[in-house]
Amino acid sequence: MKIYEALKWASSFLREKGRDENAGEWLLMAQLGKTRAQMLASMQDELPADTAAKFKDSVHKHGVEAVPIQHIIGSEEFYGRTFAVNGDCLIPRPETEELIYHTIEKMKRLFGREQALTLADIGTGSGIIAVTMACELPGLSVLAVDLSDKAIEVARKNAAEHEAEITFKQGNLLDPLIEERRKVDILLSNPPYIPESDREWMSEVVTHHEPSMALFAGEDGLDCYRELAAKMPQVLNRPALVGFEVGAGQAESVAALIQKEIPEAEVDIVFDINGKDRMVFAEIKE
Repeated sequence: MKIYEALKWASSFLREKGRDENAGEWLLMAQLGKTRAQMLASMQDELPADTAAKFKDSVHKHGVEAVPIQHIIGSEEFYGRTFAVNGDCLIPRPETEELIYHTIEKMKRLFGREQALTLADIGTGSGIIAVTMACELPGLSVLAVDLSDKAIEVARKNAAEHEAEITFKQGNLLDPLIEERRKVDILLSNPPYIPESDREWMSEVVTHHEPSMALFAGEDGLDCYRELAAKMPQVLNRPALVGFEVGAGQAESVAALIQKEIPEAEVDIVFDINGKDRMVFAEIKE
């Protein structure tokens, strides 16, 4: 079987199963260790028998068993770095890259460049926010919290891979910081925000293979934001920057929760590249 024949078969098979027919390209690129351009340039090459068998098995896993491509490959790209992922944590999404970009820009304006700052990433999952911030801003002191010990294992692996110095804490949202009376200058979180009722129509690629505790948050999806907003005055220094990723259509509600708990905060809703209200920031001045 040649490369182009393998891809043609995969495209047809995945389309028949209702999956993205281009997924075969990503799977084969990973197995061959090639970029897309390199693979396209070698379409007439024969696939070794063992590679062809492995490819067919991975396409079957995605098409029939709905296993996410990233779980099959074992990694995902995020902010120019490769992160290990598995079923114990959420797969990194591009929207979170925008949360990081806007956070860095707002930090420059609010804090300047010379201060020693502490950042907490709440619900760290695979560690993408904590690790990326530590790598992008080497002088930053970074804490990462997650309720799942298995997710923290993945995050530790990613931190080690990228030589990021991070202090990990296991516990629910802000509780570990409150218990230790820790204060932070920057608080970031991409918490669970999907309403429980959405489970019915969501793809089984997500609901069957990503952890429910990292996806769903009560009837309206706002349970975690309520708790974060109520408790964050206990952990914030002054000045402080807060940044939340939110589900599309939730920004006004999340902004109101923050404003209720910290009336003096300057709250800003930021739209993503697709024009959706996906980020809420709050600046609390001295």
